[in-house]
Amino acid sequence: MPGKTLYEKIWDSHTVHDFGGGEALVYMDRHLVHEVSTPQSFAYLDKTGLPMRRPELQLAVADHAVPTKDRGATIKSELARKQVARLKENVAKYDVPYVALDGDRHGIVHVIGPETGFTLPGSVLVCGDSHTSTHGAFGCLAFGIGASECGAVFATQCLRQTKQKSMRVNLTGGLPAGVTVKDVILALISEIGTGGGVGYAIEFAGDTTRALSMEARMTLCNMAIEAGSRVGMVAPDETTFSYLKGRPLAPEGADWDEAMAVWRTLPSDADAVFDKEITFDTSVLAPQVSWGTTPEQTGAVTGEVPDPDTIADPNRAERIRKSLAYMGLTPGQKLADIPVDRVFIGSCTNGRLEDLRAAAAVLKGRHVAGTVAAIAVPGSAAVRAAAEAEGLHEVFLAAGFEWREAGCSMCVGMNGDTLEAGQRCASTSNRNFEGRQGTGGRTHLVSPQMAAAAAVTGRLTDVRDLL
Repeated sequence: MPGKTLYEKIWDSHTVHDFGGGEALVYMDRHLVHEVSTPQSFAYLDKTGLPMRRPELQLAVADHAVPTKDRGATIKSELARKQVARLKENVAKYDVPYVALDGDRHGIVHVIGPETGFTLPGSVLVCGDSHTSTHGAFGCLAFGIGASECGAVFATQCLRQTKQKSMRVNLTGGLPAGVTVKDVILALISEIGTGGGVGYAIEFAGDTTRALSMEARMTLCNMAIEAGSRVGMVAPDETTFSYLKGRPLAPEGADWDEAMAVWRTLPSDADAVFDKEITFDTSVLAPQVSWGTTPEQTGAVTGEVPDPDTIADPNRAERIRKSLAYMGLTPGQKLADIPVDRVFIGSCTNGRLEDLRAAAAVLKGRHVAGTVAAIAVPGSAAVRAAAEAEGLHEVFLAAGFEWREAGCSMCVGMNGDTLEAGQRCASTSNRNFEGRQGTGGRTHLVSPQMAAAAAVTGRLTDVRDLL
């Protein structure tokens, strides 16, 4: 018998019942809850009279709809106000642990899960949000679910799931100067397409992956969903264990030692067989920027807007034409000549301390161009406090950025942080489809360094010119 992959080990250890044909009832160790996806899920318990099976295995926070400025005032949006109020009512009724909006642990659900130690290797973690794949960076099986599935987890702590095929993506060669993990994942998606990972659980491996910090690994796994995969994973190692040790919800003492003994067995066996394997050389990459309306439509900042008339595949050519029409771009236009109106640094992709440090290093001693409005939104209150302790907020403020409270902010185009029609934004978030950041808004996905460079030059810019 061949060895097992990381994914197979976790799947097998959490299978409650095997229905055959790849279908199984799988136990859920952790469930992250936010205000947008779960009103119907709590209503299911109300309607059926079922109890919450394991309230202590849930962790709730309001993040999508919350404002990132005037935090102490009444939430202006009626819908957002009702969503946050309903979440507070529901968690109180069902005794679910809740991270308060004014608490020192508040933040984006996919930032606070790892920060608190709620996210652990070898576990199965779900949330009503597609970017739950983020948590796979810790060597756990994490994926997004729908509202009805959230209700099922509330009631049973289990879900019926279909086993995915396995794909190993070997990232090799290291990162050149000015290139980050955000550039790597954007370049990979442009190579394999937004459907390249459909049906697969992706495990990222290789020397580039092993050298990444935990924050960078989270960025990598966060965007696995943009390649079509619900699951992105990195095997746990000393980097993982060092990050988790001492976290508030992580095991302690003898429990930590016992957990570590299990966690060290999780990496894929040397003779494990993957259904698909890709090797991607990261040493040749330049900083990336998306030019279209999917992460797949991305290129090196040194390049040009593509010409659909040169594309042999008529369907792909038509998609490019449609994207360029929406984005207001012309074939042959240099990417580094595209002006921006707004800059957003934040989100569950790039709102961590490491991201803020990288952007601040570019901004120090410089100022935002007069035509640009820029905001920096830490991913959590803890990130914000740590950044302020280092004086990073002073760098952002001196450069002309707004320094905001934690939340999803402009990534999701709710909560008042939106683009106006026709405005163009250099964004560190994860999605750039039509209207994502506001009706008619145009989004260019970039790394934090690239966003900072765009802010000070007023256009998409090769950050290497400023380093």
